[in-house]
Amino acid sequence: MNDISAFHRRDMLRLMGSAAALALLPARRAHAQSVTGQHGLSFFGDLKYPKGFAHFDYVNPAAPKGGTLSQIGPTAAYNAGFESFDTLNGYILKGNAAQRLDLLFDTLMRRAYDEPDALYGMVAETIDISPDGNTLTFHLREAARFHDGTRLTAEDAAFSFQLLKDKGHPLIASNLLEVESFKAADPQTLVITLTGRQTRDLPLFIAGSLPVFSKAFYSSHDFADTLDKPLGSGPYRVASVDPGRQITYERVADYWARDLNVNIGQWNFDQLQFEYFRDRTVGFEAFAARQYLLREEFTSKVWATQYDFPAVKEGKVRLLTLPDATPSGAQGWFINTRRDKFKDVRVREAIGLAFDFEWTNRNMFHDLYLRTSSYFENSPMKASGTPDAAELALLEPFRDQLPESVFGPAYTAPVSDGSGKDRRLLRQAAGLLDEAGWRVVDGQRRNNAGEALTIEILGTDALWERIAGNYVQNLKLLGIETSLRTVDSAQYQDRLKNFDFDLAVQRFSMGLTPGIETRGYLTSKYANLSGSNNLPGIADPVVDALVETIIAAADRPSQETACKALDRVLRAGHYWVPHWYKASHTLAFWDIYAFPETQARYDRAIESTWWVDPAKAERLGIKE
Repeated sequence: MNDISAFHRRDMLRLMGSAAALALLPARRAHAQSVTGQHGLSFFGDLKYPKGFAHFDYVNPAAPKGGTLSQIGPTAAYNAGFESFDTLNGYILKGNAAQRLDLLFDTLMRRAYDEPDALYGMVAETIDISPDGNTLTFHLREAARFHDGTRLTAEDAAFSFQLLKDKGHPLIASNLLEVESFKAADPQTLVITLTGRQTRDLPLFIAGSLPVFSKAFYSSHDFADTLDKPLGSGPYRVASVDPGRQITYERVADYWARDLNVNIGQWNFDQLQFEYFRDRTVGFEAFAARQYLLREEFTSKVWATQYDFPAVKEGKVRLLTLPDATPSGAQGWFINTRRDKFKDVRVREAIGLAFDFEWTNRNMFHDLYLRTSSYFENSPMKASGTPDAAELALLEPFRDQLPESVFGPAYTAPVSDGSGKDRRLLRQAAGLLDEAGWRVVDGQRRNNAGEALTIEILGTDALWERIAGNYVQNLKLLGIETSLRTVDSAQYQDRLKNFDFDLAVQRFSMGLTPGIETRGYLTSKYANLSGSNNLPGIADPVVDALVETIIAAADRPSQETACKALDRVLRAGHYWVPHWYKASHTLAFWDIYAFPETQARYDRAIESTWWVDPAKAERLGIKE
């Protein structure tokens, strides 16, 4: 994790693949077989837990219930905001939603966070898959209920998924294009028919990511930007809302699925409270004053220098570093290639060379970070060195469409001398700009038409002005008129949705098993789709083809090879100015919490698996 990255994260719900492995693409297999009564799914068919397992290994099945977890939320999905919120619909494009609205809604299956991509039965007890892979039949549990006590049926699920296909956030709706129909055969049987053109992981996107809404509720309420409390079926409901400042969820005591194996030992807090602060300093001071109780720190200077206040010294506040085994992903200033001035790759490379990471890391971050170079950082999918034979086999068919550099060592930003103004790198950047037709005229870079090369760096936190200051000065030394523009959260998200920026900071991280969500980050189809994650506007047929190779990979080694090949192409395209990362979570919390001895490998799992220790809470005088 890294400085203020989570503040801008759009950590989308991880999209997984099929446990039936290639059985979900039987048209491409010589001997397809049906799958019946499957209790779990994973992309390549590997499941850790057998049918009837007691609980996940990373929970404490005897964890007590009670108390409150209050925090500034570290992640968001779809239209959720970090500094503020104005809607309780987190599944549309409009508005800035409150964080963790997914807690309200159950899905057909639930993720296991000690496996790369496995799902196990939740609302749906089992799934059948037809021999041709085009019909999915989910068998729903009769006990499933909404919070008002009404039964959750296959008709609710069919209604919900069609609603999301028709009116949901573009990142959801676009992934459902290859669904032909959602139908309820009876109250407990949901039949989903696919077109036959679907990717292998579409069934797991549906099963693990899509919420089930109440048809009755949304027949009398608009599926729109609203602060009305939704009716859900999940472990929590909305307790109170202070728009833009705080949202509190309360545990549903009679939650219908509380005793299922996928929920045992989880959802232990009576309340989950998410705080919003427009100013990071105010947010930190509020934590030190015990206005909220847990904080993941994303600012290295604060972590290194400010966690020495009295409560820390007295042992009332505990500091903890947890390993993060998930891909660190791509954080940086993304360059909007939709704008003519950034279409030349030499211009983009020059812009990247102006950023002195070594100086920034030492002077801003206390040398706590490593430089990001890959779109798949901190994972086996990261390309390194020269392509091996398997990577070359994927790249060679596109040799005439790719720069020669793709076939050499994977591009990594050069290490500076740490001076903040490395003359060697600035000379290299100036040469690239000259070659691209942007020459210095009266101290300013201009093209043959006399137009000045200007850059506005968009951000939503004043802290970026401090971090980017040296970078801005280097760009100016190159003759590029550069400015920083800090806007509020709502305006920032609106400008990102509409691609109204030159450079914008963002962090995207794909899962350990990249699937159809990869299209939304990188492919031509999404380059101009409002609200998509393809911020730089990548529209490259080679990237498109390699993404499809990743999605259709027959096994994990093949997928990792395809990711490495794609990584090389993306890095050679210089679509971003990469930032930094560290493979850990740095946490501070008032010492009233406890957690399982075995941690979830691929998730913080704080909201789901931690609990309040009554004795600790009493010692600190904190009411459960």
